[in-house]
Amino acid sequence: MSEQNQIQPQLQPTVALDKLSSATSGTWFEYPVRVQPHHTDYSGNVWHGSYIAWMEEARVECLRSLGINFADLVALGCDLPVVELTVRYHRSVQMGMAVVVRTSMADLEGVRLNWDYQIQSPDGQQLYLTGRVTLVAVDREKGKIMRQLPPAVKDALARLTGGR
Repeated sequence: MSEQNQIQPQLQPTVALDKLSSATSGTWFEYPVRVQPHHTDYSGNVWHGSYIAWMEEARVECLRSLGINFADLVALGCDLPVVELTVRYHRSVQMGMAVVVRTSMADLEGVRLNWDYQIQSPDGQQLYLTGRVTLVAVDREKGKIMRQLPPAVKDALARLTGGR
């Protein structure tokens, strides 16, 4: 039986991903990736950690597109560590394939930034991964969660969420 004719079992969504499609504003930043050998395991399938690296790359590039360079955040004394990560792997991706990592900031809750992700085929016909990452703004000098984001960062991020 060919690979396309095989029916893959569908897993029930995790609670954190239940709201993915309804929570996003429909504004996605797209980051294209071509799978290289170092992204894969011995079988030629993408190693699970590579997807997470792609998600971070897409998030950093999305911020850069708004004029927020991560180095500038560091200079402001602000770090954005991941405090929660939820990933659902739908299908595997193989060496040589092209995919698009789509990211959208779902909402901004004070100093908590929730980002949604989809990794899919360039034509949007195949969904390989959905995920959500929560970041928290931390004062690098004090090592403590900030009470509020720096104003320039908050204003730029508000454009992503449409003021939500």
